[in-house]
Amino acid sequence: MTTSEKIQALGKIESGLYKKDFLLTWEKSEKDLRIILEVAAILKEMRAQNISPRVFDSGLAISNFRDNSTRTRFSFASASNMLGLAVQDLDEEKSQIAHGETVRETANMISFMSDFIGIRDDMYLGEGNKYMREVGAALDEGFEKGVLPVRPGIVNLQCDIDHPTQAMADLMHLQNQFGSLENLKGKKIVMSWAYSPSYGKPLSVPQGIIGLMSRFGMNIELAYPEGYGLIPEVVELAKKNASASGGSLNVSHSMEDAMRDADIVYPKSWAPYHIMQQRTELLKNADKAGLKDLEQVCLANNAKYKNWEYDEAKMKLTKNQDALYMHCLPADISGVSCKEGEVNGDVFEKYRVRTYLEAGYKPYIIAAMMFTNRFEKPAEVLKSIMDRNRLRVGF
Repeated sequence: MTTSEKIQALGKIESGLYKKDFLLTWEKSEKDLRIILEVAAILKEMRAQNISPRVFDSGLAISNFRDNSTRTRFSFASASNMLGLAVQDLDEEKSQIAHGETVRETANMISFMSDFIGIRDDMYLGEGNKYMREVGAALDEGFEKGVLPVRPGIVNLQCDIDHPTQAMADLMHLQNQFGSLENLKGKKIVMSWAYSPSYGKPLSVPQGIIGLMSRFGMNIELAYPEGYGLIPEVVELAKKNASASGGSLNVSHSMEDAMRDADIVYPKSWAPYHIMQQRTELLKNADKAGLKDLEQVCLANNAKYKNWEYDEAKMKLTKNQDALYMHCLPADISGVSCKEGEVNGDVFEKYRVRTYLEAGYKPYIIAAMMFTNRFEKPAEVLKSIMDRNRLRVGF
């Protein structure tokens, strides 16, 4: 279909995303997830056609990263700029938060002329998503009391539970690699733990993957060594999703067994759920000695599973010996970024460009989340942009 035909088809679907924060993919209907994907695809096509999709003449998008980031930070900035918003980082060490300013106060003080707040808070288990909802409640009050002219939308840029912008970008990548969402039904995807020479990597990527891909009839193999489990409630939710969509979710403790006949593989390190619980308490108490001791224990335990590397031997177990390799990046690449890691250097190189393509969908996914939050009838606004036909580059 042409871009105009896609917009016309989108207009026949009623969106439930208007004025709604995007915090967890499993809080959204399948219809709304499809709308996000479609709006993202249309925005991507507009850029390819040199059409400016700017719908804001002024305003801020607040970037609140409480952990390090490259891809998601720049994707949020790109998405905001694409829609016409300036981006302002909230550096908590340079703000009054360091002096005890409350969440309620901070949320309102940064939002006087803001339209969106993107938040990454993935370090503290049980706290990240909770913090986003506290910010949301404060914004609700500020808007209701007339302090804020508009209620800024919140986009979860990764929390302790889910990484929705990553998972949705991954889904868009799969949609394009396999031709449609319908073609994903019955495909086997392996979400596997992999060895890393570091510890403390969040649970949100693997949880986001199983929480979202289970919505589309895929057969999920969740593989990890004994003791490296995820949050139990999220695994149970994914199992229910899989059953409802005609797919399945199986837990395996053998990387080799999991990889057999896989269509898609996602080898990615994460810290065990019980370790993240311990780490959270140590972080809350600023127990540096305890954190150092925990790190040493975890690294020693990780080292027992160096064979959990995605290499050529495991790749040959997959369907046609060529399953689609995926990663949120940066990957721990053996012989490249580290001595021993998640993926063999030669194997990663084979799929490296496709992982870049995978990452490249994220700015459009974030922009679509923002767009559908602000506009009740996104198709009508997209049609107006096409009719306006303002060039992004040129005169």
